[in-house]
Amino acid sequence: MDDATHRPGPESEPIPLTRAVDHGTAKLLPDVDRPRAWLLTVDGAPQSYVDLDAPTHLEFEYVRRLAHVLDEAAAPGDPLDVLHLGGGALTLPRYLAATRPHSRQDVVDADRGLLALVTDELPLPDGSGIALHAQDARAALEAAPRDSVDVIVADVFSGSRVPAHLTSVEYARSAARVLRPHGCYAANLADGAPFTFLRSQLANFAEVFPHLALIAEPSVLRGRRFGNAVLVASPAEIPVAALARRVAGDPFPARVEHGAALRRLIADAAPVRDADAVASPEPPDGAFSVG
Repeated sequence: MDDATHRPGPESEPIPLTRAVDHGTAKLLPDVDRPRAWLLTVDGAPQSYVDLDAPTHLEFEYVRRLAHVLDEAAAPGDPLDVLHLGGGALTLPRYLAATRPHSRQDVVDADRGLLALVTDELPLPDGSGIALHAQDARAALEAAPRDSVDVIVADVFSGSRVPAHLTSVEYARSAARVLRPHGCYAANLADGAPFTFLRSQLANFAEVFPHLALIAEPSVLRGRRFGNAVLVASPAEIPVAALARRVAGDPFPARVEHGAALRRLIADAAPVRDADAVASPEPPDGAFSVG
């Protein structure tokens, strides 16, 4: 049962809302500084931030980095065909609908209750071109037609961990099959030193894709703290210089690792097969949770 009787909207003072969804307890928390902005958490872990009045406002740094990849995926304003694995509050689909009108976007999320909450309380604008699918991400990827999308954005977490069946080299091969020859895959991952999980993910995608990059803050790359890293993989050249300029100008500047630096990070890590795949590591206490 919800602990609120009013939906978020301009006609009333926004108040928090709590709802049981398929995979935990979701909360929508209003931002007191932005009238129609909301933080979505699931079991205390931040999932999304959305400003209904300003869909290009991106609060989370890793989301901004994923948006930079979308910005560089085609000429400004050109529509894209995008498959989003993981929905949350649909922050990036809303961003892309605003910055690249007429894009075709499919959003896959296994949590039907969460999708219902988001569409009920944070409705999409008419004509957004965003289609929602309550489905497992791996199953949706394997069912998608070959060469059918320009970009795959993967931001799938069960609680605060990437599920094991999305961490194998077979999964990476499925992503490569669905992408067009000029397309790119971008994933939000999280790890800390000694980067056992992150290195295995880089090894998986290096096995499948000729071009690879990693976007993260220097403090994360140096192993000083647990944090997010955006993996970018493509059958075509990645616009590394353009991405580096964009992430360097963010409020929390990041670096783009590629080439020899990335090979040093991968080192002796080997691709992980489905039979041996494990979920991403549990973040340290307090790394991402909110009250």
